[in-house]
Amino acid sequence: MKNQFFLILMMFIQIPFTAQSQTIEERVKELLSKMTIEEKVGQMTQVTLEVVSKKQGNKNQNHELDEKKLEDAIVKYKVGSILNVYDVAHSIDYWHEVITKIQDIATKKTRLGIPVIYGIDAIHGATYTKGATLFPQALAVASTFNKKISERIGEITSIETRASGIPWNFYPVMDLGRQPLWPRLWETFGEDVYLAQQMGAAYIKGAQGDDISRPDKLATCLKHYVGYSFPFNGFDRTPAYMSERTLREYFLPPFEAGIKAGSKTVMVNSSEVDGIPGHANYHLLTEILRHELKFDGFVVSDWEDIKRLHTRDRIASTPEEAVRIAVMAGVDMSMVPYDFSFYEILVKLVKEGKVPMWRIDEAVSRILKVKFELGLFENPYPKKDYLKLFASPEHTQANLDAARESIILAKNENKILPLKKNIKVFVTGPTSNKLSPLNGGWTITWQGNEESLYPQEKSTILEAIQQKIGSKNVLFEEGVSFDKELNLSSALQKAKQSDVIILCLGEPAYCETPGNINDLTLPEAQLNYAQKLIATGKPLILVMVEGRPRLITKIFDKVKGPLIAFLPGMEGGNAIADILFGDVNPSGKLPISYPKYPNAIVHYDYKPIENSGENKYDPLLPFGFGLSYTQFSYSNLKLNKTEMTEDDEIIVSVDVKNEGSIAGKEAVLMYVTDLYGQVSRPNKQLKGFEKIDLNPGETKTVQFKINKEHLSFIGLENKRIIEPGEFIVTIGNLQQKFYLK
Repeated sequence: MKNQFFLILMMFIQIPFTAQSQTIEERVKELLSKMTIEEKVGQMTQVTLEVVSKKQGNKNQNHELDEKKLEDAIVKYKVGSILNVYDVAHSIDYWHEVITKIQDIATKKTRLGIPVIYGIDAIHGATYTKGATLFPQALAVASTFNKKISERIGEITSIETRASGIPWNFYPVMDLGRQPLWPRLWETFGEDVYLAQQMGAAYIKGAQGDDISRPDKLATCLKHYVGYSFPFNGFDRTPAYMSERTLREYFLPPFEAGIKAGSKTVMVNSSEVDGIPGHANYHLLTEILRHELKFDGFVVSDWEDIKRLHTRDRIASTPEEAVRIAVMAGVDMSMVPYDFSFYEILVKLVKEGKVPMWRIDEAVSRILKVKFELGLFENPYPKKDYLKLFASPEHTQANLDAARESIILAKNENKILPLKKNIKVFVTGPTSNKLSPLNGGWTITWQGNEESLYPQEKSTILEAIQQKIGSKNVLFEEGVSFDKELNLSSALQKAKQSDVIILCLGEPAYCETPGNINDLTLPEAQLNYAQKLIATGKPLILVMVEGRPRLITKIFDKVKGPLIAFLPGMEGGNAIADILFGDVNPSGKLPISYPKYPNAIVHYDYKPIENSGENKYDPLLPFGFGLSYTQFSYSNLKLNKTEMTEDDEIIVSVDVKNEGSIAGKEAVLMYVTDLYGQVSRPNKQLKGFEKIDLNPGETKTVQFKINKEHLSFIGLENKRIIEPGEFIVTIGNLQQKFYLK
C-alpha cells in the first residue's frame, strides 16, 4: 500500500520534478520531438508588430493591437517571434499590455504553449519605451575609452528593456566603423579592432550577466555579421569588397569577442561581401561562425533580406529558392517581416524534401534553447521587479556621467575654455536647441527625427547653458538650419553683442539608408555661417553634434575651442554645458581618425605604404586624440622583460602624472608595432587602454599585459599566426622594444 501511494505521489510530482531536473538541452530535445513541421517552421518565423496591429501608421497614433490578426499569427502560422514598434515608442504600461496579450495567446491557445520571443532595437537605452534612459550612441561611448561605462550602459539598458517586458535586444553593433561616409557609423565603437572588442564585450557582460533569465538581464544580438560596415561607396546596404585576409584581420575579431562574451544571437549583414549576399553566405554563416568561432546561439536575418535574395540581389530566381538558400546557408530565423510567406514557403520546401528536416531541427533547437535560457517557459510575462528603477535618478546620473566622458576637446587656443560664468554668450546653430540631433536614429521613432515627441523636461544645449549661467547672459538665434541660413542679420547683431559665440553645428537625426550622403563635408550653409560669425571678431567655440566626422577643415583653424560631441544622448546638452563652463574636465578621445579632406580616408593603423613618399597619414585629428583642462605627463615606461616566448607574457607599466592644477581623467592608450612580417604590418595597433582619475600632482602607475593574442595576425594562408621578431610598445611619447623568440 505504501509503495502504491508512493508511485501515485510520484506521478503527481513527476512533471515539475522532471522539468527542474532536466538540462536545457534535454528540454529542447523533448519539446522538439513533439513538434509538427508547421510548429517548427513557425518558430523560425518573425513578423513585425505592424502585422498584428490595427492600421494607423503615424507619429501621433494611439497604437492598438488587432487581436484577430495576432491570434492568426501565433495560432495559425505558429509565429515564434515578433519585433519592433509600429512607428512610435510605447509607454511602459502599454508595453506590458502588448506583451501580455501576445504571451496569453502563445501559452494558452497553442498546442504546445511555446512563448514568443520579442525583439527590439534598444541600441542606446530602451529606445522604444517612452521616458527611458537614453545614453550616448556607441561612437560616443567609444570616445570615453571606459569599459566600465559600456558595461553600465549594458546593465541599465537591460533593466529598462526587460522592465518593458522585452527580453531580446538587437545590439551591440560589432561592425567596425572604417568607412566614415556610412550612415550607421555612429552605431559602431569606431575604427579600431581592439577598442570594438573591449567595449562590445563589456556591454554584453553588463547586459547579460551570468544568467539571462534574471528579470534585469536579456539576450543580446551581434550586428551585422559581417562586413556590412565597410561599403565601398559609403552608402548603406551596398557591397563591401575585401579579401578573406582583411575580413579575418579586421572585421571578424569583434564578433569573435562578442561570441566569447556569451552573446546569444547574431544578425546577418544586409549587404554583400565580394559578391555574396550575407544571407546566402554558407562560408561565413556556417563554416566560420559555427565551425571556427563555435557560436551556438541562433542567427536571425535582417529586415526582409531573405526575400531580397530574389527581389534585389537576384541570386535566387524565385522566392522559394531564396528561402532555401538562406536556410541552408545558416539563417535560423527570418525577419520576414510583413507577411507569412517565409512560413508557407519553408513548410512546402520541407514537405517536398528540398530542405532537410535535420536543418529545421537544428535551427529550431537553437531558438528554443535561447527561449529556455531566458526563462520564458517559466514566465514569459513582463515582471514588475525593476519598474522602480526605470528612468530613475541613478540611471539618469549614469547617463550624464557617460555623456560627460564622451565629449572630446579638439583644440583650446589660448586656454579659452573653460568659459567664465559671468560673460554674455551667443548660442546659435541648428543643433543648439533640439534634442533629436543629440540622440540620433533609433530614438522614439526609427529615424529619431520627430522633435515634438522628445521629453520636454530634458535640456537642449541652449537650455543647459541658460540654466548654467542664467538666461539674462544668453542670447539665441538659430542663424542657420542644417542646409540654409536663417535670420542672418539678427544673428550677426546678437553675435556682436556677446563676449563669445557658441556655435552648434552638425547633422539632423537619421538612421540607415535615409542617412546616405555624397560628401563628408559639412553643408556649405553651415560653413559659410561659421565664417560670417568668425568675421565679427568675437571668439568662436564650435560644438559638433554629428553621427560621423563631417569635415570642418575650412573653419577649424579659425575656431578657438572646438568640441566633438558625436551623439551624446539625452543628457548631452547638460554634459556639453558642464564642459564649456568648467564644471567637468573633458576626457574623451577620438575612436576614429577625423579626416581633413573628403578623399583622404586613412586609418590610424595604416600600412607602411600609406605613409611613405607622397602618401601620408594626415587627418584633421588623429585617432586617440583629445585634450584636457589639465596636463598629463608620462614617464618610466617599463617592461618586466625584453624577450618572451609564445606562451609567455610581458607586463608593461607606465607612470602617469597630473601636472596641472585641477583633477582630471586620462585614457591611457598602449600601442604595439610589429616591425616585420610576412604580410605587411600596421604602423601600430591599440592593444590596451585604461581610464584613470588623477588629482592635481598625483601620479598613478598603469599596467598592461602583452601576450600572444596581441601579437598574432592573419598570415599568407589566411590563418592566424605568430611570428618571432622585434616589437615596439608605445604609450604617449614613450617607446620600448621587446623580442618574441
